[in-house]
Amino acid sequence: MERNFDPKQVSIKIDTPLLQTIDSPADLKRLSIKELETLAEEIRRVIIQTTACTGGHVAPNLGVVELTLALHYVFDAPTDRIVWDVGHQCYTHKLVTGRRDRFHTLRQWQGISGFPKRDESHYDAFGAGHASTSISAALGMASAKHLKGCPSRIIAVIGDGSMTGGMAFEALNHAGDLGRDLIVVLNDNEMSISPNVGALSSFLSRKLSSRTVMSLKREVENTLKAIPGVGSNIVQLLKKSEESFLSFFTPGMLFQALRFQYIGPIKGHRLDRLIETFKTAKSLKGPVLIHVGTVKGKGYEPAERDPARFHGIGCFDPKTGETRKENVPSYTAVFGRCLTELAEKDPRIVAITAAMPQGTGLDVFAQVYPKRFFDVGIAEQHAVTFAAGLAAEGYRPVVAVYSTFLQRAYDQIVHDVCLQKLPVIFAMDRGGLVGEDGPTHHGVFDMAYLRHIPNMVVMAPKDENELRHMLKTAVLQQGPIALRYPRGQGVGVPLDPEPHALPIGVAELLREGDHVTLVAVGAMVMEAVAAAEILAREGIEATVINARFVKPLDVHLIGQWASKTPLLVTVEENVRQGGFGSAVLEALSEEGLLPRRVLRLGIPDTFIPHGHLKKLRRELGLDAEGIAHSVRHALVATLPAIHEAPVRAIR
Repeated sequence: MERNFDPKQVSIKIDTPLLQTIDSPADLKRLSIKELETLAEEIRRVIIQTTACTGGHVAPNLGVVELTLALHYVFDAPTDRIVWDVGHQCYTHKLVTGRRDRFHTLRQWQGISGFPKRDESHYDAFGAGHASTSISAALGMASAKHLKGCPSRIIAVIGDGSMTGGMAFEALNHAGDLGRDLIVVLNDNEMSISPNVGALSSFLSRKLSSRTVMSLKREVENTLKAIPGVGSNIVQLLKKSEESFLSFFTPGMLFQALRFQYIGPIKGHRLDRLIETFKTAKSLKGPVLIHVGTVKGKGYEPAERDPARFHGIGCFDPKTGETRKENVPSYTAVFGRCLTELAEKDPRIVAITAAMPQGTGLDVFAQVYPKRFFDVGIAEQHAVTFAAGLAAEGYRPVVAVYSTFLQRAYDQIVHDVCLQKLPVIFAMDRGGLVGEDGPTHHGVFDMAYLRHIPNMVVMAPKDENELRHMLKTAVLQQGPIALRYPRGQGVGVPLDPEPHALPIGVAELLREGDHVTLVAVGAMVMEAVAAAEILAREGIEATVINARFVKPLDVHLIGQWASKTPLLVTVEENVRQGGFGSAVLEALSEEGLLPRRVLRLGIPDTFIPHGHLKKLRRELGLDAEGIAHSVRHALVATLPAIHEAPVRAIR
């Protein structure tokens, strides 16, 4: 049973005598294996205690402690480049690369990022936050090193989940063709590619990963090739025999077919095995793939028991793993329950996720309708076109995906869905600012990159009740439609017994006032309402419109009030360039309804850093106080048109 607790009361002062001596990876090299094992335990304690206060990616980081230490022990970063896929497993890397004393600021405003960040440290070789990018980036670096004649090594660390992404295999295919010196470490936490097959596999892996055996194989191969006439044929026959034998016990044949030298699987929590294997790989030429088996959440029982929940988690009690219980359901939970209810009455509804059933709220749907649920892995492009195929056969596919990840499937949205007017529903979770995960996860571009696509409808609810109505609207839509909603708790409004369809392109008038018209969309609607209440206490009366739809816009209602007030303010948690405010300006201009002054509030032309959501909104002027402040200053420029009472108020 979850209970409330205060994360500020959790102490992060931990006795870590060994870790206190590690200021750079060079300090690791003087430690014995036994000392490295002790250091690994200290690091686990620091990660658990710190993330209990800050939240973060707990299970992925606990699973790669030894792996990270072994990499830095064998290789020479930053001369040797270590590229982390996704990057949510980089906490140990940060602790041993000079950021130990700042680790308590993890994911906090002006603190260190929860992901690799090039401008944070020269040890962060490549920025990350999305999956399946590491091998491509590492291959680019390896090719650059080759062109420069530089002998340093490049290592990509990629998880089995990320390996489901097509981009990873595109890079593997290219790497095998180029033949550059590249090491790919496949961190397999026993969830995707293949399970361990027992002692025989472990025995084979140790033998195959030894430097002596690798050297012997090269010598035998060279000797046989020297035999006139038949040598090469014998080598090919032996290779086929070896590959056929190994394929019974390991997934090596797949990677060998891509021209990688395959080593593994090896145990990912045995520092001696890891160090021995990495030393072997360091001496090899050409592309090498090392298959490492790890346990997600290793060393922390709550995370080992429930790695999905501890993949990315808010503040928790480090003793029990319990999180703070929230009374108001999240938008994600409301979406998942509503879709499941709608599916009971409509057999056409099917649900699709890209490896995030729990994160998107589809786990409930999957339990009730397993045959109508599809997890495609980390393959957003495939998810969209797969949905298009389902829609072409009369189904109503719902692609539930984080806004920032849908960016990866832009061409498929245009070419495979919208061009063909197929009724695919895009349920975009984490629309807008997401807080501590930072710029790689803020979903602040979707309104801009979706609204200009022909045939697409784009909408965003003001609260969780309206989310349900919009989902019902989407299911009945005869073409593509995108529904965008924020991360976290709902507003706390009561839910109607049954969701009903909303008229497409019709906004909602929430409040009337003579001095300024606030047109807001999505999560910004309630902030605009609160701003109007602040302004009313100062004698400034505001009209508030819940736009509901970014496309098509309710030009009639917005234009009507724009002509009545001297100031029109649009409010969105999206980039201003090409976003909702731009859409309003374009529409009013075409209708000849532009007011005297328009102010667009939203995300400026910059990437927004990580930090608590309330802090970010306050810094950007997108909370109620910030909106009210902007309105006051904008009204000063239109004083001649404002009544004397509000003029005195803003002076």
